[in-house]
Amino acid sequence: MIPTLFRLAARLPLALLHRVGTLLGWLAFWGSPPYRQRLRANVAQAGLDWARARGAVASAGRMVAELPWLWCRPHDQPLGGWVRWDGAEHVEAALAEGRGLLMLTPHLGCFEVIAQAYAERWGAMSPITALYRPSRQPALRELVAQSRNRPGLLTAPANLTGVRQMIRALRKGGTVGLLPDQVPPQGMGVWAPFFGREAYTMTLASRLVQQTGAAWLLFAAERLPGGRGYVIRVSVPAEPMPGTPADPAGGQDAEEVARRAAAVVNRAMEGLILARPDQYLWGYHRYKQPRPQAEVPADGAD
Repeated sequence: MIPTLFRLAARLPLALLHRVGTLLGWLAFWGSPPYRQRLRANVAQAGLDWARARGAVASAGRMVAELPWLWCRPHDQPLGGWVRWDGAEHVEAALAEGRGLLMLTPHLGCFEVIAQAYAERWGAMSPITALYRPSRQPALRELVAQSRNRPGLLTAPANLTGVRQMIRALRKGGTVGLLPDQVPPQGMGVWAPFFGREAYTMTLASRLVQQTGAAWLLFAAERLPGGRGYVIRVSVPAEPMPGTPADPAGGQDAEEVARRAAAVVNRAMEGLILARPDQYLWGYHRYKQPRPQAEVPADGAD
């Protein structure tokens, strides 16, 4: 039933889906006091006036409403004019170096479109591997899997096997995509400041750069008004990654390097978010305690 509804919704114009999403966003905001309080608290923690972030309520709904359009789009139907790139030269330069590319983006705007758009433009040269956690709803699991496995776009499970898959991809000069502003399982992160408050932050992003020597760039997919599509902005990080040859601090113990690296990644995400706070997913429980890590059998990969 749910996949059928998704496929029917995918036929609607993107502008209409976004209008429906606006309504959904506000219904969720007023219908759930805990969600509303957390969203407002996270905005305040970032030091923002409510007026600057108020649009994020509708943006969260639009994010949900546009998923059928993104997930059910035929593989042979390119995004084309729906996506515009700003800073594509940074991607070109990183790929030309041939040492792998790590793409980092927060839960901002239409982050789902970034991997698809990258795969269409550069996937034949350097396929992208994106970290993927299967849907908790069985009815959506197959639909989501089919939508994300496209030409030039591969997925890695959110476990040890997936980490090894991403390391192999980067060492071969491929590309990997991550959303580092989500809370990882216990033991896979460190506590680091995020908008002035300690948040459990994944170490995977920094480890991938440290272990493979890959380049890393920042991405943000801004949702354009009126259902006109998206602009993907690519930028170079303002700070070097700790634990790499470019790190001026040099030899500190591993725990200290991990904390500094997490703080660098968090500051990079903050910069992207503050540029478009009306499109960030402020309702996410960013400051929650991490969940226990599930046991994952080793697959023998290096």
